[in-house]
Amino acid sequence: MGASAIYEGVVTHRRFSPASHRLRYRIFMLLLDLDELPALASRLKLLRFGAFGLMSFRAADHGDRSGGDLKAYARERLGEAGIVADGPIRLLCMPRILGYGFNPLSLYFCHRADGELAAILYEVRNTFGQSHSYLAAAPEPSFGPGVAPVRQSAPKRFFVSPFMDMDLTYDFEILPPGEAVGVNVSARRGDEAILTARFGGQHRALTDANLLKAWLKHPLLSFKVILGIHWEAVRIVARGVWLRPRPPLPPEPVTLGASVRS
Repeated sequence: MGASAIYEGVVTHRRFSPASHRLRYRIFMLLLDLDELPALASRLKLLRFGAFGLMSFRAADHGDRSGGDLKAYARERLGEAGIVADGPIRLLCMPRILGYGFNPLSLYFCHRADGELAAILYEVRNTFGQSHSYLAAAPEPSFGPGVAPVRQSAPKRFFVSPFMDMDLTYDFEILPPGEAVGVNVSARRGDEAILTARFGGQHRALTDANLLKAWLKHPLLSFKVILGIHWEAVRIVARGVWLRPRPPLPPEPVTLGASVRS
C-alpha cells in the first residue's frame, strides 16, 4: 500500500521559562509520500486532495503556498543547500478537518535513491499567517542494531511564540517514520532549557477505515490544536508575562542547521 500512513499519538509541551507550564493532548498525523498523492486521491474517499471534505490535504498549505508540486519545492530547497536527495520525499503533517487546518510544524523526510535519509526539512508556521523552514542534512547512516534517532540543531530565526525570545537554539531529535515516529523539539538559551515539545505516534495503514477511526477519536483535530495554543497563551499572560514584539521575517525562507553527533 506504499509508504504513506497514519500516525496516532500524543503531543506534549513543557515550558520552563518565562513561566512553567505543561500541555498534553492526543492527535493524529499523516505521512504522505509525495509520489503517491495521485494514487491516494483515487483510492481514498475520506481524505480529499485539494477540495473540501471531512478530512483534506492541500498543497497550498505547505511549501511556498502556491499549491505547486511540493516534491519539486523540497528538491529546490535541498539543491540550494547542496544536499542530494534523489529518492522519496515524505511529508508528515496534520490534515484539514472540515476545511480548517493549522500545522505548527510539518516535516519533510528527504531520502536518497538508495532509501537512506538524506535530510529533514522542518516547516514552521506561526499564528500570524507566516512560515519559515529549517533544513539539516542527516548524519551518515548507522548500521548498528535498531533505528537510531536523528539529532540536529539550528539557530532560531523565526518568530513563533510571543513569549519566547529570538536568541535561542532549536535541538531536534527525530525518530524517522517506521512502526513509530518521534518528533522532539527543544528550545534553549545556551544550556538553559526554555521549552520542549514532542509528538510520539504509532503507525496505522492509510485506509478509509483507519481514517474514520482516527477522526472519530479526534473529530476536532485542527480546532483542538489552535485552541490549545491560545489557551496556553491566556494562562501565561495571566501570570503577568510580557509579550515580545514580533520582528521582521528572516530574509531567506530557509535557515540551515546541522546534524549533531551522539
